[in-house]
Amino acid sequence: MSYSDNNSDPNQPKPGTRLYNPYQDLHLPSQTLYHLPTSPEYLFTEESLHQRRSWGENLTFYTGSAYLSASIAGGAAGFFSAFRSFEPTDTLKLKVNRILNSSGHSGRVWGNRVGVVGLIYAGMESGIVAITDRDDVWSSVAAGLGTGAVCRAARGVRSAAVAGALGGLAAGAVVAGKQALKRYAMI
Repeated sequence: MSYSDNNSDPNQPKPGTRLYNPYQDLHLPSQTLYHLPTSPEYLFTEESLHQRRSWGENLTFYTGSAYLSASIAGGAAGFFSAFRSFEPTDTLKLKVNRILNSSGHSGRVWGNRVGVVGLIYAGMESGIVAITDRDDVWSSVAAGLGTGAVCRAARGVRSAAVAGALGGLAAGAVVAGKQALKRYAMI
């Protein structure tokens, strides 16, 4: 790789890059070094201004993480439910079968229910960010409020209002916890 700057050594890293030698594990003398950037590269400058996931990544992340976490929690609940339903005459095979059936059923049910909530939240948040062109705490709170209201809308206005308020509080708490974790835990 050649640079137009003739005053610098090509084997010295440029600012914001690191040296990479693909042949370093071969222990051979090689002069082929590549200067790779250490920061993300963007095709358009507008992409570098918005430091967030796209709507598709947002949708996949929230839906998948909600489904996975609820499936694990539901599987654990089904596991303990199976223990309570044991009878004294059950054989080991029957006990294992009860545990597997109960864990699988509860995990599937919980995962599907909470995964749909994650899907609705992701759609709401992406829509709010696209309309307002702001990605802040209030966008997440509004998305949580809308998600709670939509999920309980079939049970009436009062239930939708309560669920919306709880969804907004939950989204605000998660965002505040995330910001506190970034500030104090330095992860």
